Amino acid sequence: MINDLQITTRLKVILGLIILALLSRVLPHEPNFVPLAAIALFAGTYIQNRQWAVLLPISLLLISDLFLEIFSGNGFHSTMVFVYCSLGLIASIGFWLRDRVKGQTIVIASLTGSLLFYIITNLGVWLVDGMYPMSSSGLFECYVAAIPFFRGTLMGDLFYNLLLFGAFAAIRWRFPAMIGAKR
Repeated sequence: MINDLQITTRLKVILGLIILALLSRVLPHEPNFVPLAAIALFAGTYIQNRQWAVLLPISLLLISDLFLEIFSGNGFHSTMVFVYCSLGLIASIGFWLRDRVKGQTIVIASLTGSLLFYIITNLGVWLVDGMYPMSSSGLFECYVAAIPFFRGTLMGDLFYNLLLFGAFAAIRWRFPAMIGAKR
């Protein structure tokens, strides 16, 4: 699989942007105002190999979770599998976005990813954390309690997608021969 990933200048730029966004996880931020879904969407859009487009952001997230766990005790949690699965699905939204990269489609993909993340991760909270009764009313209560966090998710996803897609477009515009004018 490693042979399928050709390290080009374009890929170096993409990885550099992803890593810069990922480093922002250690900065103080509002709850859920993080770059995770934006990284997954960006990788799904611009990393040509689909396996790498999904695995790379999840691997980087795992590494950053490990560092957060070591240095703050806040990296690992009971719903990690739901977070990772939702990011894999958001990267898949990036596959759809590949030939449609425009402002409005990035916003639509970002909002769709935010909603998907909200639905999957809060289902995970309901299933494994034991905070809510295992009933339809408990699931509803879980989703309602998560609405304040959804605001941070929406704003963070839109912000980081603007940064990632905007920075890549600016670099591609400024250095078209180095990055390639196509997707």
